Amino acid sequence: MTTSFSFTTTKTLINAPDSLQELGSHLSKLGVKRPLIVTDQGIVSAGLLDQIERALDGTELSIDTYADVVADPAESIVLNALDQAKQHQADGIIGFGGGSSMDTAKVIALLACSGESLDEIYGVEQAKGPRLPLVLIPTTAGTGSEVTAVAIITTGETTKSGVVSPLLLPDIALLDAKLTLGLPAQVTAATGIDAMVHAIEAFTSIHKKNPYSDMLAREALKLMSSNIETAVSNGDDLDARQNMLFGAALAGQAFANAPVAAVHALAYPLGGHFHIPHGLSNSLVLPHVMRFNAPKAAHWYAELCDLILPDNPGDSETDKTHLLINHFEALINRLGLPCQLRDAGVSESSLETLAADAMLQQRLLINNPRVVNEADALAIYQAAF
Repeated sequence: MTTSFSFTTTKTLINAPDSLQELGSHLSKLGVKRPLIVTDQGIVSAGLLDQIERALDGTELSIDTYADVVADPAESIVLNALDQAKQHQADGIIGFGGGSSMDTAKVIALLACSGESLDEIYGVEQAKGPRLPLVLIPTTAGTGSEVTAVAIITTGETTKSGVVSPLLLPDIALLDAKLTLGLPAQVTAATGIDAMVHAIEAFTSIHKKNPYSDMLAREALKLMSSNIETAVSNGDDLDARQNMLFGAALAGQAFANAPVAAVHALAYPLGGHFHIPHGLSNSLVLPHVMRFNAPKAAHWYAELCDLILPDNPGDSETDKTHLLINHFEALINRLGLPCQLRDAGVSESSLETLAADAMLQQRLLINNPRVVNEADALAIYQAAF
C-alpha cells in the first residue's frame, strides 16, 4: 500500500434526519433559482417527490421535475432530461433517488452547462466542464453515487459506459434517512449489501488503496454490519436507517478513491443480460469472488473478520477468511435475498456469455487482488449458479 496518494470527495456532506428541510437555503447559497429535480416514477409513487416540493414551498424558486429516469438509464433518458433542463433554463440540478437518478443528474449538470456531447465525456477525465450547481439526495443506502465522481450510462442492449470526472462530484450531498423509511425490505437488503461490497472491494483494491480509503471502508463496514439487519427487519428504525445511509456514503468515498474490482465486473453482465438490480447482482457473486480472491487477499479479509466479528474463533488468516465469507453468505440468506443465480432467473446456458462480457470490464478487473481470466470468471459464475 502506498502512503503517497490523492483523495477527492464531495465538497459538503450533510448527515442528519430532516436535513431536506434546509434544501431551499442550500440552493440559495449556491445561487440557484431555477432548479431541475431529476428523479424516477418510483419516487413519485412513494410520495417522496411531495416531500421535496413541500421542503421548497414558500421559496421563490422556479422548479421543474424530470421524473422518467429508469434503472440503468439509457442515453435516451439522459438526452431527454437534458432537453428538459434546457427548456426550463435550469441553473441548478437536484438528483433525488437511487444511483440511476443521481448518475443522470450528474451528467445533466455537466452537459447543460458545458455544451459538450455525451460521446465526448465518456471515459476517464474527458469532461472539460464547467457544470451547473449540483445537489444529490439519496433515497437508498447503497450506491454512494452522492460522493463518487462516476456516472454509469447504458449504451447498448447489454453494454454500459462510464463518465469519470471530479466535475461529477456534487456541491452538496444531503443524507436524510427520513427519505428511506418507506423503502421495501428487499431493496434495503440489496442496496445495503451493495454498499458493503463497495467497502470490501475498496479495502482489497490493489490500485490506489490508501490509508484514508481503508479508514473509511472499515468504518463503513462496522456501521453497516451493526445496522443492516435492523434496517431490513424494522424499516422504521430511524437510527439504523441513518447509520446505513452514512455507512453507504463512507463506502462510496472509499471506493471512489480505491476502485472496486471483480465483484462489480461480474455483477455488471448480470444486470445487462437479466436486468437484475445492481445491489442484488453484487450480492449473488460476492462470496464466490471472495473465495477466488482468498489466496491473495486473506490478510485483508482476516483484518475485516476481526473488525466485523470481534469474537471470531479463527486462529489463522485462512480461518478468519473462511469465517468472513461464511458470515456474508449467512447474512445474505438471513436478509431474504436470493443466494444463487438460478434463483434470480439466470440461465445456466448464459454463463459462458456472462464470463466473456465480464472480461470487458478491465477497468475494474485490474483492481482485483487476484488476476481473473475468462475461465476464472466462468468458474465463479458456475459456483454461484
